[in-house]
Order: sequence, then C-alpha cells, then structure tokens
Amino acid sequence: MAPSRSPLDRRSIVEAMTELLGPGAVETGDEQLKAASVDRFKKYTSVHGIYDGPIPAAIVYPSSTAQVAAVLRFAEENLVNVVPRTGGTATEGGLETVVEDSLVVDGSRMNGILSIDPYDMMATAQCGVGLQQLEDALRPRGLTTGHSPQSKPLAQLGGLVATRSIGQFSTLYGGIEDMVVGLEAVFPGGRVVRIKNVPRRAAGPDIRHVVIGSEGALCFITEVTVKLFRYQPENNRYFGFLVDHFSNGIAALRELITWGYRPSVCRVYSPEDARQHFADFYQGKNVVVLVAEGPERIADATAEAIEELFARRRCERVDPGRIQRWFENLNWGQDQIDAEKAAMLKDAHLGYTTEVSVDWSRVSDLFDAVMGRIRNEFPRAGDLTMLGAHSSHSYQTGTNLYFVYDYTINTSPREEIEAYHKPLNAIIVEEALRLGGSMVHHHGIGKYRTPWVHAEHGSAWYLLTGLKHAFDPEGVMNAGTIFPLEPS
Repeated sequence: MAPSRSPLDRRSIVEAMTELLGPGAVETGDEQLKAASVDRFKKYTSVHGIYDGPIPAAIVYPSSTAQVAAVLRFAEENLVNVVPRTGGTATEGGLETVVEDSLVVDGSRMNGILSIDPYDMMATAQCGVGLQQLEDALRPRGLTTGHSPQSKPLAQLGGLVATRSIGQFSTLYGGIEDMVVGLEAVFPGGRVVRIKNVPRRAAGPDIRHVVIGSEGALCFITEVTVKLFRYQPENNRYFGFLVDHFSNGIAALRELITWGYRPSVCRVYSPEDARQHFADFYQGKNVVVLVAEGPERIADATAEAIEELFARRRCERVDPGRIQRWFENLNWGQDQIDAEKAAMLKDAHLGYTTEVSVDWSRVSDLFDAVMGRIRNEFPRAGDLTMLGAHSSHSYQTGTNLYFVYDYTINTSPREEIEAYHKPLNAIIVEEALRLGGSMVHHHGIGKYRTPWVHAEHGSAWYLLTGLKHAFDPEGVMNAGTIFPLEPS
C-alpha cells in the first residue's frame, strides 16, 4: 500500500493535535521522537544513537475513545500517517515510522480496568492497561487471564491484541486470539466499532479477527474484553528431562499433545539454546520443559501422563525445583532491557530471534535445514557465538520453532542489521515457507517480514488487501506494516 504524505507541515500537525488534545497530551521532545521512530528491531542501532528513518511529528496521548476518534478523523482528512502504540515491546519494526511527519498515537493513558466479572468469567479493560496490572487485580480473586508473554511486565492489552500475542502457557490457554471475547476499535475517519461479548456466534465471519493481529494497519484498539480462568498455582507440577536428539524431544511433545493432554508449558531446547538457560544441568543435551496445571485432578492426570511418557522413553529427569526457579525469572521488565542496552554499548555482541511454525512431520526437516544453511551459507558464520532453537507453543497439528542466534559484530553499528540480522532472518523465513509453514508464529509481520507476505498468504492475499482498501482507503494507518510499501 502506498504511504500517505500529508499536505500539512510538521508545525501545523502539532498545532492541530495541541488544539484537539491539549498541550499535556502532545510530546515533541527530540529524544522522545527519536525513540518513537523505531522499535526493538533496531535495538542495536538505536542504543548507539543512530536514527536514520523519518522522525515523527509528535507523540500524542489520547485519554478516551472519543479523542482517538478525533485524531483518526484528522489523520484521514489530512493524510497524516498514524502509528498506533501501546506497550511498545514490538520486535519486527511495526512501530517504526517510515513516513515523514507521522503521528505516533500512544494509548498508554487509557489505562482503566472497566470491569471484572467472576461469574461470566470476563474482564474488560482499556487498551493501555498493563497485562501485569490486570493480573495483579485478578489474582487476589483467584483468577487469571492465562496470558504470560515474556514482555508481561511491560505489555499492554491493546498491543497484545494488535500483534496477535502469545504467552508461555499457550498450550493450555491458547494465544490472545483465543482469549478475546469482544473489543472496541476506532477505524480511519473516526468510526468507532464495538464487537459485543458473547461466548460464540455463527452470525457470519468472526469479525474479531479483522482487528486481532492487524498491527495498527487497519485501526486503533481502544478496549478489550478477555476471558478469565481459575488461578490455582498450588496445583502446578514442574518437569524437566534431558534427551539425546532434538527430534526425540519433538516426538515426545507430539505424542503428549496428540494424546489429548494440555500441559500449560511444553518446550524442547536444542543444546545450544539450552546452554544459555540451563548451563548448570543440561550436560550438552536437549532439554524438555513441561508444566502441568489447572484443577488438581487434571494437573495430576497430566503429570502422570508426562511421567509415564518420559519413563518409557528412558529420559534422564531434572530436579523440578530447578525448572520452577527458571520460570520464576523468565519474564523481562525494564531492568533487563536497561541491562541489555548497557551490554550492547560495552560489547559489540547481540542476540536476536526469529519464530516460525510448521506441521509436526516437518519440524526436524526445518530445524536441520536452517542450521545447515546458516552454518554453510551465511557469510559471517564465523561471527556466530550461538545458534540454536526451541519449540515453545504446540498444537494438535504442529508446533513453532523459535530460532535464536547470537553474534559478535564486526561491522559498524549502522551496518549490523544488514550484515547479520536480516540475512539470518531471511534464511529461517525462507525455509519455513519452503516446507509449508508460516513465516511468523507470534511476533507479527511488522515492516521487516513484508518481503515474504505474498508467499505467506498466496491466493488469500486478496482477502487481506481487500480489508486494507475497505477500511483504510487513504492509507493513513501504519504505512509499511503488514502491507509492503509501494512507490508513491
């Protein structure tokens, strides 16, 4: 889709936003605008103070759905590109500004928990409510959303829904798309739509999915209702096993899942990836990690099946206390991000990830193909300090592979992305597509997986572009995200 280019200059855009929202809701500081021009895809260049793309005209902070509608009405009338943001933990360039004088619309001040209904098992909250904030309100009542991405301390509901987020306990609770009951969103021109909260309906296509995963390229999510579950951590059972081959770990996961069991956590780590998490016990082997949870009898039955399966496979067992302690320190907050930034400034070294999904029958082929191509074809393979993968989200028909790669940077900071991250990412994506899998499991397309979006969707690309033309005919919503940029 062609990016919009407003006839208004930067000063006029800022003046209009100040009039609409008030001066306290409009940020124009140089450092804040630079930081808002990228997301964590460019974490290495940004920490070195490099911002080569267009800098937004302003960051605006609406405090209500009506204010969001006013901003999007102005944006469409004046062809101003809008980049929606809540939480700001995206990793694929979805928050990057690629059009001059864009508006970053930040929903973090819309942070009210509107209702918690323990009878109908739903909670409704505005887009800027932090996931941790919501969980802190639910758990004293014996409830949980069941959603726990690694970004949980920082993530906010609007961004989680917009990026089709997934959490560490997804094999039991599902991804965010399985948790959303209803929502409210604002489309270009200021049209507010509400999808009501019902258990299920057959009244045409499921229109929730026009919004879920739209990455700000169609609308701005203002409110979300999610389903709730009982919170029963006293029933959790933790398991760890060592297996000789990655394919054996995958086969064990497949057997457990296709039997019909649903441990909340169901993972296998290759030795290279295991080393950075379980260095004290992995013994150079693949590590399988599982958690059984839920009502006591279900957790016990799941635990019994896990023990039977791995005993039959004669796998060495890991002390469950070690697995529990690892999980308790898995999520990343601002302290860990600050430490990562300090390390990047001190050492020319970086770690990145690319996650894809594939059917069970092709998991081992995908793992082997990616490892082989990177080691044999990547021109800077000698700079790799770690290359591994893990499966962390499994389904009846297949699983994801989360490839992890660390490298020493022997280029200038500006060249890092082109020399390392992009070619490594490309190999993983290409192999997933070649084997019939998806190029992205949960991080979203952003702006950096758009080269493969046509191959991903094939003939169904017609449906996706139809949504863009119908709901954003002027192309003012997050230009370059999901839909590749075209020449102006």
